[in-house]
Amino acid sequence: MPLNVSWWESQILMTAHQHISQNEFRRARANTPARVRVCVRLRPGMGTGQGQDAPCVRGVDSHSLEILNWRNEMETMKYKFDAFYGETATQRDVYMESVQPVLRHLLEGQNASILAYGPTGAGKTHTMLGSPEQPGVIPRAVQNVLQMTRDASGDEWKYSVSMSYLEIYQEKVLDLLDPSLRDLPIREDRHHRILVPGLTQREITSFLDFESHFLPASSNRTVASTQLNHRSSRSHAVLLVHVSQTQGWPPYARRAAKLCLIDLAGSEDNRRTGNQGLRLKESGAINTSLFVLSKVVDALNQGLPRVPYRDSKLTRLLQDSLGGSAHSVIIANIAPEKKCYFDTLTSLNFAAKSKQVVNKPFTQETLPDISSKRPCPGSSDAGPEAKRLCPEEEQPSMVEQKPLSSLLPLENLEPAVAERLLHLESLEKQQAGAGSCVFPLLNTPRRERLGLLKLLDETRREVKSLKEKQLEMEAKVLQDKDRPRVPARPQKQAVVLPLQQVQKPGNTQAQDGIIIVKLKKGGRKKKASALDSENEAPPEWEVEVRPDLLARSKGNILALLNTGCVKDLMALHRIGKKKAQLIVAWRHKHGSFEKVEDLGKVDGISAKQAASFLKVNILSTLGTPQ
Repeated sequence: MPLNVSWWESQILMTAHQHISQNEFRRARANTPARVRVCVRLRPGMGTGQGQDAPCVRGVDSHSLEILNWRNEMETMKYKFDAFYGETATQRDVYMESVQPVLRHLLEGQNASILAYGPTGAGKTHTMLGSPEQPGVIPRAVQNVLQMTRDASGDEWKYSVSMSYLEIYQEKVLDLLDPSLRDLPIREDRHHRILVPGLTQREITSFLDFESHFLPASSNRTVASTQLNHRSSRSHAVLLVHVSQTQGWPPYARRAAKLCLIDLAGSEDNRRTGNQGLRLKESGAINTSLFVLSKVVDALNQGLPRVPYRDSKLTRLLQDSLGGSAHSVIIANIAPEKKCYFDTLTSLNFAAKSKQVVNKPFTQETLPDISSKRPCPGSSDAGPEAKRLCPEEEQPSMVEQKPLSSLLPLENLEPAVAERLLHLESLEKQQAGAGSCVFPLLNTPRRERLGLLKLLDETRREVKSLKEKQLEMEAKVLQDKDRPRVPARPQKQAVVLPLQQVQKPGNTQAQDGIIIVKLKKGGRKKKASALDSENEAPPEWEVEVRPDLLARSKGNILALLNTGCVKDLMALHRIGKKKAQLIVAWRHKHGSFEKVEDLGKVDGISAKQAASFLKVNILSTLGTPQ
């Protein structure tokens, strides 16, 4: 079937225009890879300070700490992190030194993540929420983000802030702003961004708006009392703060950044917490998700091809925070008492390997549709005036478009190319006169127009190559038709007999061969095509060894049985070390064998085994001298 070149060209032009006019998602030039920052906070000691309440951890400086070696209490193990906050550190110290520096990346369209990790009762919730007198990371960060967006708003960029609040309870994602929404899914869009479809999102313009949504939602979080913590978190809480930016002039780019504030539930030792029933089930889900989190960190550090993000809802939601596109900070909370030693040691080991994880933050921008019309800023949101276009956008539509022949130097082009362009121009005029959608080639900027022309040229070459291939195939088919057909010869079935030395039936008594083939007595003849295998003899013939050679072979085997040692006997087929030893022992007890068939008298060797032994060794011993 011949190809329609004009139709191909028109389809390519329309497809290219659709590609240009769609919303374009662009990743700005990637920044330098950012390592996950890890700081450790030591809560004040509780109890008498003696015995199991005695401290096992002490700070060395603002970056290092020491913990007793549980194998030898006379030794200590030293850890070094990006920051260490001792018992006297305040909420403000933790926020100003470790959290606030990463918030500035939100204004650049990059994600940020703050994660509190540690065992139960170590002070994670206090670090993240705090109290009215000592606010924690969450209230300080939200207030700071609102202030930064207000200060940065202007003619170039417009900012808006919204929030979502969820918890992961027993591997179920629950919306704390709307408790009626149960077990929400976690998805990944085509730009590899982690989303929670259906999650409630509330816009906030001030800190009072934030409190009006956050405080009621916090009361919906699942908490319970255990032997180690009067108000223990039974779920992982995640606060998402979305910062959206819109450019005030062309190209009207949009940026979206996300701040994740995560208060993890603490790992629990059920022998110490006394959990039972529902509390035990909650503890199992918490410990499982934290174990998967540790596996994710190990996989990232080892560079494994598969990182188990999908093994847990928590790690799936934190995919951007660990090994993703966010500037991440982990605040590891630990307890100083000896009774919490192993929980503290586990948290320190997790923090030490987490600081090796490297993220790759980048700015994500969305460019709007270039064919869309922007309403005037002074127009109202309601009524017909909202659809009135800006004067600078109305003017280009009133300018008469110049023909393509006046935009390109046709004298410098090949005649065929110039003729094709003029043909496209006339086709566009015809469609414009008919009222159909015209080709956008004349309405595109110069760079995009040249790109379309390049794509059109590539399409022409592809169509030309397809035509050539079609002609070659047609010529090949014609040659095959003219070529005379040679009838195929019937294949003959060959019968291969053993040893390829079968004599003719009429010469069965020849003495120059080893094998004798003779007709079975009373056997019914069958056709050769009925053979089951090509290597089997026909069923009406039987194979025998010449009598003189058979006697000679039996003599050789008998001599070897009477005179051979264990090693010599093992050289025979079907004779192992055990059977060789039995033969030698029988020979010492009863004397020499009179005939080969006497081998069946040996204890441990049956008559059937003796016959099989003789059949296998009959030909291999023909060349052995007697």
